[in-house]
This record gives sequence, C-alpha cells and structure tokens, in this order.
Amino acid sequence: TGVQTCALPISRGRPAQHGHTYADTRDLLIRRGMELLTEQGIAATSIERVLQSTGIPKGSFYHYFATKHDFTLAVMDAYHHYFCRKLTRYLEDESLPPLARLVAFVDSACRGMTRFAFQRGCLVGNLGQEVVQLSPELRLRLEQILLDWEALLARCLRDAVTAGELPPDCDCPALAHQFWIGWEGAVLRAKLEQSARPLDVFAGFYFAGLPPG
Repeated sequence: TGVQTCALPISRGRPAQHGHTYADTRDLLIRRGMELLTEQGIAATSIERVLQSTGIPKGSFYHYFATKHDFTLAVMDAYHHYFCRKLTRYLEDESLPPLARLVAFVDSACRGMTRFAFQRGCLVGNLGQEVVQLSPELRLRLEQILLDWEALLARCLRDAVTAGELPPDCDCPALAHQFWIGWEGAVLRAKLEQSARPLDVFAGFYFAGLPPG
C-alpha cells in the first residue's frame, strides 16, 4: 500500500531533561501535533502552542526536529500510518461483506467526529485546504497519502466485485478516487455545520451511485 512509517532518527545533542526518553518525547510532540493540525491546520498551529501543551521547553524542540517543515512531515507520516491501520481494520474485515466494510468505516467516522464535537476532521484534508502555503515536498506527500488510501479502498471494491456486489467491469480505482474526493469535502462541511449530516448525505449518494452487481 506504500504506507509511510515514522522512523525514529538517531538522537543528537543534549537529551531531554524531563525524564522521558528521546523516542518518548518525540512521539509526544508528534501526537500533540496530530491533534492540533487535525483541529486547526498548519497556519494556525505554532510550535509554541505544541510545546505549551506538552510541557516541553522551547529550546528542546530543535533537538527533535530541525524545522517546522520537518515536524509537519513527521506528523503527516504518523497520521498516515494511524489512518491506514484504521482503514485496513475496516476494509479488510472478512466478517463483513465488502461494501458493508465501507459502511462500517463511514459509521465509525461519523461517531468519531461527533465524539470530538466536530473540532477534528481529517489532518490530510485540512492541510490540503492550505495547499498554497505548503512546500512542494508537503504537497507531494499529501498526494501520495491520498493515493495510498485510494489503493486500500480499491482493493475492498475489488473484493466487492468478486463477491458479486459490483459488476465485473467495475472501475474500482476510479470509484475509490471518487469516494475520497467527495469524502474530504463532506468532512469539511460536517465541521462547518457541526453535524454528521454531510457525511451521511455523501455516503448515501455514493452507495446509491455504485453500479449493481
């Protein structure tokens, strides 16, 4: 699937002074970065805000990341790794028919956004809205992440073809591409409306538009 993983770099310089290991502290920064970037995007997320919320001294940040750009890449990779695991858990759940797996993912996402009061959406979608502020490297990474998600869904849709839920001539990669384009827009609208209704509306249209098997 081309899933990106977040490898830990070799420690350099002075170790952290708060009792955590290098890996623990770096992971804490990344996890808090994921939360903040998912809630408010890159422009509104300062390094100072990340550090204040973790209790890590400002001077320690550059012990772990050379720049905010490097930090953002690490956060994106960590989010991608997390989200691919989640997608795989739903889309490869052989206890359900293939299309029911996608329904289960949608239902889980609706519950998740509701649980966090629609403050959190999709980190990748948030960054995509700020594309004019992103470096070429960040834009390419976002595109590759979306392609990986499409590949996971296309595999599930091919399972649906095998199961007779979709016709043999179904263009699964195209249907996967269509899903993620619409889904990211629905997530944004759900945050605006503070409601899961846009997610339900999009899912309803998507499933109704699938060719019958």
